[in-house]
Amino acid sequence: MKFPVTIYRDEDGLYIAECPVIPGCMSQGRSSAEALENIKEAIQLCLDVRREDGLPLTVPLETHEVEVAAGA
Repeated sequence: MKFPVTIYRDEDGLYIAECPVIPGCMSQGRSSAEALENIKEAIQLCLDVRREDGLPLTVPLETHEVEVAAGA
């Protein structure tokens, strides 16, 4: 299965990886590549827990683009 993943850097310089279609599924790494590898394991663990708890494996992902005026 393929899952969408987002990666960003936090204030401490770590790379945070999240899978937005699995609530609470996150991981991190010292590099983007490491975070990407780590999120694969996190996704598998999250799917296992959701399956055991009888929850849907994923939730629908709805994305939108909004425009916000830049502050002065």
